[in-house]
Amino acid sequence: MISGLVQLFLWQGLGELLSKFFLPGIPGPVLGLLLLLVFLCARGQVNADLGLVADSFRQHLGLLFVPASVGVLLFLPELQTHALAVGTALLVSVILTIAVTAIVLKVFWYISLKRQKGHRHE
Repeated sequence: MISGLVQLFLWQGLGELLSKFFLPGIPGPVLGLLLLLVFLCARGQVNADLGLVADSFRQHLGLLFVPASVGVLLFLPELQTHALAVGTALLVSVILTIAVTAIVLKVFWYISLKRQKGHRHE
């Protein structure tokens, strides 16, 4: 488990360095996760230690929503003042998220079909 955590921290550190020196507009942890995703896609598998850490995080994912909930309650008066803007932003972001997810799914489905056709001809 320690090895898996160290791997995550290394990827986050690489993301932080990339963010600091080359892409200051994107948070380091986001870049670190993108680098990890690219690495895992290129490798084609997740090692056991990293998988164990990921499963542990997934089991306790609900705890990550506690700070967000506290923030919502803390800023409730401001949210009520700007309810229309916040509601519009949430609605648009949900619609865009669904649309982008559908597009990505369609692209991967198309790539999968191309690969299957390529394997049949061999």
